Amino acid sequence: MSELITPQLVLLDADLGNSTGEVIEKLASLVAEQGRATDASALAADGKAREAKTATGVPGGIAIPHCRSTAVTEPTLAMARLNPKVNFGAKDGEADLVFFIAAPDGADQAHLKLLSKLARALVKKSFTGALRQAKSENEIVELVREVVADKPAAPAAAPAAAAAPAAATSEASPAAANGPKKKSIVAVTACPTGIAHTYMAADSLAQTAEEMGVEFAVETQGSSGSTPLDPAVIEAADAVIFAVDVDVRDRGRFAGKPVIQVPVKRGIDEPEKLINDAIAASEDPQARRVPAGAAASTEENKDNESFGAGLKRALLTGVSYMIPFVAGGGLLIALGFLLGGYSITNVADDLLGTNTLFNLPGADVMSQLDTPFGPVGAYLGAVAFKIGSLSMGFLVPALAGYIAYAYADRPGIAPGFTAGAVAGFMGAGFIGGIVGGLIAGLACRWIGSWNVPRWMRGLMPVVITPLLGSIIASGLMFLFLGGPIAKLTEALNSWLSGMSGAAAAVLGLILGLMMAADLGGPINKVAYSFAVAGLGTASLADNPAPMMIMAAVMAAGMVPPLALALATTVASKLFTEAERENGKAAWLLGAAFISEGAIPFAAADPLRVIPASMVGAGVTGSLIMSFHVISQAPHGGIFVFFAMNNTWPLFLLATLIGTVISAVLVVILKKFVRKAPVGAAEPAKVAA
Repeated sequence: MSELITPQLVLLDADLGNSTGEVIEKLASLVAEQGRATDASALAADGKAREAKTATGVPGGIAIPHCRSTAVTEPTLAMARLNPKVNFGAKDGEADLVFFIAAPDGADQAHLKLLSKLARALVKKSFTGALRQAKSENEIVELVREVVADKPAAPAAAPAAAAAPAAATSEASPAAANGPKKKSIVAVTACPTGIAHTYMAADSLAQTAEEMGVEFAVETQGSSGSTPLDPAVIEAADAVIFAVDVDVRDRGRFAGKPVIQVPVKRGIDEPEKLINDAIAASEDPQARRVPAGAAASTEENKDNESFGAGLKRALLTGVSYMIPFVAGGGLLIALGFLLGGYSITNVADDLLGTNTLFNLPGADVMSQLDTPFGPVGAYLGAVAFKIGSLSMGFLVPALAGYIAYAYADRPGIAPGFTAGAVAGFMGAGFIGGIVGGLIAGLACRWIGSWNVPRWMRGLMPVVITPLLGSIIASGLMFLFLGGPIAKLTEALNSWLSGMSGAAAAVLGLILGLMMAADLGGPINKVAYSFAVAGLGTASLADNPAPMMIMAAVMAAGMVPPLALALATTVASKLFTEAERENGKAAWLLGAAFISEGAIPFAAADPLRVIPASMVGAGVTGSLIMSFHVISQAPHGGIFVFFAMNNTWPLFLLATLIGTVISAVLVVILKKFVRKAPVGAAEPAKVAA
C-alpha cells in the first residue's frame, strides 16, 4: 500500500490565498505535481463542489476539505499549516490546519479506513497541538503515520461503529447503581463522501457523551464500512440522533424512538447540545419519533428544512421517478408512428383486439394507414403505440405517487398513486397530480408520526397509513379540489393551444434559458417536467402546442454540450487536456439530449460557460417555437427525428444556430476574460 502522505505533500506556514477555493486549488495542484492526480483542475473542481455542499471547517482551527474524484490515481493527504488563516466555515473562526483528502472513485477499503482514522484523530487536541508545534514536514508525516497505524486506539477514539456504549457501566459504583438510571442514546452519522465528517461527528458525540455520563453507541455509515448497532442496544435506547447529510440505511430499526435529525456537521460543532436535545426528546411524549415502516427516509429535521425546501425536494423526487415512464412511453409512441404511420392512433385498439402477429390486419385496415412497412409494420406499430400510451398513462399517478413518497416513504406511494389517478379521472392533469401527491404525502407523514401502541406499529405502514392517506387525499380531490383544478388545466391547455407569434417565441426563450441554467439541476428539471407533463394532452390535429414545447426544451437542452464540443474543437488551446477529451464525448451526449455532458466544463468555469450556454439555448428554444417544430418523443435528441413529423430539418437548424452562438461566446469569454488555469498556478511559497 502506498503512503497516504509524504513530506512533499506538506506545506508549513504557507500563504495559499484568502479563500477556500484558492486553498483547495493549490493543494489540488500539489497532489497533481506529485503524480497522484491526472488533472489538478478537475480535482480542484470536485473539491470545491464538495465544499459547496457543506463547509468543512470544524472547531479548533481545522479544515478537512475532501472529495472523491476520477482525477485521483491513489488515496492522498495533502496538508497545509496556513499563514494567514482562511475561513472554512467553522463557527469558532478561521482555520490554520488544513488536510485535503483526495480519494479516487474506487478507493479500496484499507485506504478508506486509514483516511477515516485520520479524520477521527483531528478531534483530539493532543494531535492537533502536535501538528501546530511540528518543526518540519517529516515530523508532520510521522505524526500522521502514528494516528493511522494499525494499532489499538485510545479509548477516546475507539471505533464508533463498533456500537459499544461510550460510557462503561459494568464497573459502576454502588452509589451510581442506586442513583437515577443513566440515559441511553444511540446515533447514526453519515456524510455524502463518507470519509471525514462521518467519523469526526461520531467521535465528537461519543467523547461528549462520556464526559456527560450518558450511555452512548454510534453507527458510522461511511466509506470504510459500517458495523450495525446491536438490536438490543437500539431497543434499550431512550432516543436516537441522526447526524446525517444522506439517507439513513435501514431506518426502520429505530421505529418509534424519539429522534433528533441534523446535518452531520452539527455532530462535530454542537455535540453537547444534540445530546441534551435527545435527552429532552426522550422525556417528551410529543417529541418527533422515527415513523414505523422507515417512513420519510429523506425527512429532514423540521428546524432544518423549511416548507419550501421540502416542497422543492418532493417535486424533484416526483419528476425524477416520473421521467422513465414518460421517456420510455414517448419513445415507444414515436416508434409506433414510425412503423405504423401517424394514423395508427385511430385503429390501434381495434387492430390489437382482432389481429395477432400470426393473423395480420387485412386490406380494410391497411387502407386507413400510411405505413411503408406493410401489415407487419402496422401490427408492430400498434403494439409499440399501445405500450407507449399505457406507459404515458402513468404520468400523473407516478408524479403524485412519488411526491407522496418523498414526504412519507413507502406508506405514501399507494395514496399518492390513487390521488394521481383521481386527478387524471377528473381531468385535473399534472397540476392535480402535484396537489394530490402533496396532500397524500403530508397526510401520510402526519399519520406516521402518531404515537401508537406497539402492537399497532406493524399495521401502520401497510394498512392504516395507506388507507387513511388515500381517504384524505382522494376524498379532497373528489369533493373540493379536482373540479377547480380541472378548469384551470383546461384554461392552461387552451392558452397554450392558442399561443403563436411573439408569445410562443418568448415562451421558447424562457424554457431555453431554464434548460441551460443549471444543466440537469432543479431549474432544468422544472422546464423539462413542464414539457413532458403537457404531452399527455397533446394531439397533432387539435393541440400540437405541448409537442412544440417538448421540441423547444429538447433542442435547448442539446445546445450546451454540443457548443462545448464545438468550442473544444475549434479553439482547443483554450481548454485543458481533460476538457478536450470531455469535448469529444460531448458530441454524442449533446446529440442524444444529455445536457449533463456540459457539467465538467461548467463546474470548472461556471461564470463563462453557463451564461454562454444560456444565450444559445434561449435562442434555440425561441426558434423552435417560432418554426412550429414538434416532438412527440420526450427524449432522444436527433435519434428520434421520426417523432418530429416533417419538421426535423428545422429542429436541426435551430439546434445548430444555438450551438454556434454558445460556442462563439464561450471562445470569446475564455479568450478575452481570462483566468489562470488552476494547474498552472505557481507553487505556494513557504515561509522560512
